[in-house]
Amino acid sequence: MSDAMIRVPAEVRDRLAVVAASRNISVRALMQEVTERMLTAEERQERADRCRDYFAEHFGVEVTDEDSTAMGRKVREFFDQRQAALKFGKDAAA
Repeated sequence: MSDAMIRVPAEVRDRLAVVAASRNISVRALMQEVTERMLTAEERQERADRCRDYFAEHFGVEVTDEDSTAMGRKVREFFDQRQAALKFGKDAAA
């Protein structure tokens, strides 16, 4: 596999180095992990379609676009609240 150079601001490079070091891996390994986990819009839609098919087949539940949007909103709100609680030193789970 050949390597490629990617130019990023120094702050980004430094942040990548800190995150990689905290995981005891190289920046190269970190970037490989990140890119392997990233999904395109098409891949996300395919995954959502497979989930909908699974719910319909195994649970008899038809998930609509509206259901999906509402659940996405709830999940984002939960994580936003959790992040805010952690930022201010409070455990939201308590």
